[in-house]
Amino acid sequence: MTDDLYPGASELEGRVIREIVAVAMDAPAKAKSGHSGTAMALAPLGVMLWGRVMRHDPTDPNWSDRDRFIMSCGHACILQYGLAHEFGYDLSVEDLKEFRQAHSKTPGHPERGDTPTVEVTTGPLGQGIANGVGMALAERILRADYGEELVSHRTWVIAGDGCLEEGVSHEAASLAGSLGLDRLTIFYDDNHITIDGPTELALHDDPAERFAAYGWHVVVVGERANDLDVLEDATRAAIAETNRPTIVIIRSHIAFPSPTMMDTKEAHGTPFSADAITTVKKILGVPDRAFVSDPEIPGELIQSLHARREDRVAWGARVTAAGARGVQLLEQLDTNGVARITTKAQAFAPGSMVATRKAMQRAMDVYAPQTPGLTAGSADLTDNTGVILPGAQAQNALVPGGRQIHYGIRELAMTAILVGQAHHGGLRPAGSTFFVFSDYARPAVRLAALSHAGALLVYTHDSVGVGQDGPTHEPVEHLMALRAMPNLHVVRPSDANETLDLVEEFLSAKVPHTTALVLTRQDVRVFSEDEAAASAKGARRGGYVVRENDVAVFTLVSTGSEVSLCLQAADELAAKGIVTRVVALPCWKCFDAQPLEYRDQVLRRSIPSVSLEAGATLGWANYVDDSLGINSFGMSAPGDVVFDYFKIVPASVVAHVERVLSERK
Repeated sequence: MTDDLYPGASELEGRVIREIVAVAMDAPAKAKSGHSGTAMALAPLGVMLWGRVMRHDPTDPNWSDRDRFIMSCGHACILQYGLAHEFGYDLSVEDLKEFRQAHSKTPGHPERGDTPTVEVTTGPLGQGIANGVGMALAERILRADYGEELVSHRTWVIAGDGCLEEGVSHEAASLAGSLGLDRLTIFYDDNHITIDGPTELALHDDPAERFAAYGWHVVVVGERANDLDVLEDATRAAIAETNRPTIVIIRSHIAFPSPTMMDTKEAHGTPFSADAITTVKKILGVPDRAFVSDPEIPGELIQSLHARREDRVAWGARVTAAGARGVQLLEQLDTNGVARITTKAQAFAPGSMVATRKAMQRAMDVYAPQTPGLTAGSADLTDNTGVILPGAQAQNALVPGGRQIHYGIRELAMTAILVGQAHHGGLRPAGSTFFVFSDYARPAVRLAALSHAGALLVYTHDSVGVGQDGPTHEPVEHLMALRAMPNLHVVRPSDANETLDLVEEFLSAKVPHTTALVLTRQDVRVFSEDEAAASAKGARRGGYVVRENDVAVFTLVSTGSEVSLCLQAADELAAKGIVTRVVALPCWKCFDAQPLEYRDQVLRRSIPSVSLEAGATLGWANYVDDSLGINSFGMSAPGDVVFDYFKIVPASVVAHVERVLSERK
């Protein structure tokens, strides 16, 4: 037995490390796909962290005051799967054998909901760092609300060179340092290898200086990636730091201890050959068979965590002793702080002109105090987007319970941080920016949708109505781009009162959908009483008839501010003796989920139809016969001029209806 491979490891720890290193080769080899090298090199770190430091209990995996663990370098997920198996979580050897196979508990990158211990869906590099910032932020806020005796845990993130190269890590680390976000530790695996070759091909940063400049506590371990005692000392130093986050920089050697694969680019993503695996297993002193697992180890490791199990039991006793406060905490954790609405927001007057973004602020004024889990903020546009929480203080190190979060000009990190908050439990986060800047955030929006994070993404200035800011700031293709994303509910309310209703729906849903709420900059006419009644009845279903007529010969369909334009067109057509009906489709995903009978009743495809929307027309063919929109970039001019130029006006609808009806005669 080569005990000198892993200095400081106990006999049990050495056995565990060796099994994980072996499975890190076996699983990708069987799958003929996967990443062995990083998992092999970081096995000592994982065993040290999970065995000596991390607060967790495999007998109660969802204990809410557990530490959170994130593999930001998600390609190395076989490490996490190996750790979960060895430490007695519900992950068997058979599950490990199904690595990267269909419907397995061991997918190719960590997916929340598939695998025990996976807190967030990671894979695209760097986002796990921002998710970790969100989780640490959630812990801080809940700890401030309920006290350290009920909430007190840490967030641990393993990241690699790719994570630090991606821009999202800069955004998130800068914000975390600015907030003085303690109880967050990143282990940076500085292995100097990327897919193309040595990191020096494109990277000469000094991460220690960079993170120190961000305001982080920096611990440099150096060439001690295999020494468990050194790794533990560095981790304890992170715990001792109470005023800022910590990064522990570890110089590892990818694929250690393979004499042929170590420090090679092939070790990153190429499954090892049978000969290479045999050689490593000989060095490790383990049987040269695939997926060898000592069935005694999980029980021994669970027993070794006895003290942490006692922590969990003591925590449960403290929650019980806290009485109503403890009950409230458990309920908030279970529902992500669902709203309990007893006071409704005052409706806007029919016929008044109100931008839907202004309705967002009224919703916050009334519903935020009734939503215990709500956090809100923006990427430097708080006043513009209407997400100011009444009476809330700004989140910072001196105000750890602050619910108003200034994310700075960091749309991507903001969104990934929202995901971390939502998946932590206890919070219902909202973040906001201009709609055109959803481009910056899109990678994190995608993971939010993929992992079913209950986050509210508030996007204002939703169309060419932005006007004089010009085409750089006028979203045209964005509605369709986000509508194409599975699981994401893209919601574009028809007027201010509908906005109030749909915000209330999100806040009061026990399990909210990841929602992009798309709001206008320009004023929009508030519905009449009859129109408002139709909205109240159907908006939450994603589509409804705003104005019905049994003898209608045409259906006008639209979303957002263009619903009012279609209503005007309907009036103009009525004056010419042409009877039409008007339909609003504020959320396509919601509407598509309705029964076919309801959808047929709303759309009435037996008569001709046309849509009007100030954006790309792609996708409208599913709902209408023809579509009027904008399939080019915008222009710089006052908003009403831009609408006129692109013919997003009632006259366009009138002319289209007249032409189609004339052609059908």
